[in-house]
Amino acid sequence: MPARTRRLVAFAHVADVERSIRFYADLGFRAANTVVPEGGNAPVWAWLASENADLMVGQASDPVDASQQAVLFYLYYDDIKQTRATLMELGHRPGDIKYPFYMPGGECRLEDPDGYVLMLAQI
Repeated sequence: MPARTRRLVAFAHVADVERSIRFYADLGFRAANTVVPEGGNAPVWAWLASENADLMVGQASDPVDASQQAVLFYLYYDDIKQTRATLMELGHRPGDIKYPFYMPGGECRLEDPDGYVLMLAQI
């Protein structure tokens, strides 16, 4: 009998945890938990949450190379056109909405500050 996974939460290494908290806040996430090391003044880890979506971000020990981020994060929204418009108003630069066969509601691409590719989609 195979193992039964109950939940999967991605963990992304980032150059600046506070910057990631601010960026993901524009996508509806809040910092549900953070860790600031003793004697430190900034978080080195954060649990970001938004409804049924969770993401952990942690301070990278080496420089983050955007060209090496070979994973896509899919984030789902009720209204992709409104989401894209809101993000543009907040100063982000999501790509054009496309309608591939597998995503008839539309999707657009947005990169986070560390080069992780976020696919914003509407099913």
